[in-house]
Amino acid sequence: MENSDIPAGLPEMDGEAVPSRRKMLALGAAGVSAALTIRPAFAQTAVSVMNCEIPVPGTTGAGQYIDRAGKLVPPGTKGAFPGAPRPFTGEEVKRAFRGQTLPGTTYNQSQAYLQYIRRLQAGQSGFTCFASITTSR
Repeated sequence: MENSDIPAGLPEMDGEAVPSRRKMLALGAAGVSAALTIRPAFAQTAVSVMNCEIPVPGTTGAGQYIDRAGKLVPPGTKGAFPGAPRPFTGEEVKRAFRGQTLPGTTYNQSQAYLQYIRRLQAGQSGFTCFASITTSR
């Protein structure tokens, strides 16, 4: 090892050699490349969260209506709404949680659907998407 590679004025500590400038630069370069590798992964995760889908109701509730509290009820129940014709994307649901209505719905229908989505539990269709939306705020 060359003396010019050892930082001046820093003694050896407990038998461990002081890292050379080359070693420090190499460690710094490795850190930068790791940061550049991880950042796109976070961006990709954010994009997938916005494109995930939440069916209202899920497959187990197909044909059921949704009341204002977000509960599944028999078709034709007064004050309840039929299921959405298509699943909502994570981005649409996120916007609705911020005050907009879900696309293609009235205000009351959107509120009932949002209540249904809030009530989703692990194992139900759309739960993972909902969980991703709520944790990425």
